[in-house]
Amino acid sequence: MVAERPENRIFGKRAQQHVVILASGDRIRHMTIRPWMAAVTFCFAGMFTVGYLAATSYLVLRDDLIGATMARQARMQHDYEDRISALRAQVDRVTSRQLLDQQVVEEKVEKLMQQQLALSTRHGKLDALLNRTDNAGTAATDTAPLTGETPVVDGRRADAAGAINAIMGMTGASQKTTQLAYAATGESVADRADRLFSKVTLSLKDLEHDQISRIQSLTTGASQTADAIQTIVRRTGLDVTDEAAGGDSETAIGGPFVEPVDVTDPFEASINDLDTALDRLDTARRSVRKLPFGNPSPASSITSRFGNRTDPFLGRLALHAGIDFRAGTGTEIGATGAGTVVVAGRNGGYGNMVEIDHGNGLKTRYAHLSRVLVKVGDHVEASAPIGLSGSTGRSTGPHLHYEVRRDGKALDPMRFLTAGMKLTTYMD
Repeated sequence: MVAERPENRIFGKRAQQHVVILASGDRIRHMTIRPWMAAVTFCFAGMFTVGYLAATSYLVLRDDLIGATMARQARMQHDYEDRISALRAQVDRVTSRQLLDQQVVEEKVEKLMQQQLALSTRHGKLDALLNRTDNAGTAATDTAPLTGETPVVDGRRADAAGAINAIMGMTGASQKTTQLAYAATGESVADRADRLFSKVTLSLKDLEHDQISRIQSLTTGASQTADAIQTIVRRTGLDVTDEAAGGDSETAIGGPFVEPVDVTDPFEASINDLDTALDRLDTARRSVRKLPFGNPSPASSITSRFGNRTDPFLGRLALHAGIDFRAGTGTEIGATGAGTVVVAGRNGGYGNMVEIDHGNGLKTRYAHLSRVLVKVGDHVEASAPIGLSGSTGRSTGPHLHYEVRRDGKALDPMRFLTAGMKLTTYMD
């Protein structure tokens, strides 16, 4: 006997399917839910749930992967920051070194420009002295370069202007990239500038030494010339220093007192020595030009010298106070030195005579002139015509009687003529 089940089903009949009714207004739709559809839906839901749980479990169980990734990113960030810090530090070092090199180069350029300015100032002083030296005819004994030439260093002329341009070029180079600051040679811009500055400084020192040597040579030449002039003049019984001591409008000097320059500097000391020597030489030459060292009639020969002789009119011994020149009537007679005419006209046995006062008691007389070309009070220079030769006064024929007197005492004119010929070498 077959027991009946508690379900509501009839033996031999199919179970009724589940129907879902969807109503929307007047429209009614029926959807039959079949068993396989429910099975498929359940399978998809199960698979999604299992996948979600598996993925969540994997991420939760493998969180070390995320930590490792974050740590790697942190390390990369730290590495980048370290590299950036190192680059910044290197840039700071390069910038500091460039600024320091530039400062050093600028200081050296400033020193070099000061030396160049000093040389330019010296060049101005030397120009005036060299012009005086050329006018004085004083020559140095050496051939050292003075201002126009510069010594050769490494096969090039080491002039200061070129050195400044070179160093200024390196100053601009120091402001470029870091590759210039760290050259392959390992030599910085400051080192190169220091090396070049040292060479130029040595060159300028050599130039200064050559200048001082040349100046000292010129000083020696001027002093020797002045000494030679004074020696020749002293042999005539005169002294150039005595002649210059009187002073006149041409030699008068003065002015407010100004502190002297630093004479401890060798160059300034040598300049002062040369200036003193040239002043001494100028004084000696100026004094000599005032003294009667010239020849009143260069083309005439001497017929009678200074000293005792037989008087041509009385026939007995008498003092001839001058010398006689054989000069035909009308021969031009010149002053033997600069001075002022104090006598111009007839004067007893001298006939027509000119007397010139040369200062300090020194006078010259020109006698027996046929014609006088000057008047009393005239200032004449050496070799200036003062009259024409003749035979006036106590004379036996046309000639020139020439005397040199100091404080009224007759001196031998030959000493002055001889000294004048010797002084010719030192006066031009």
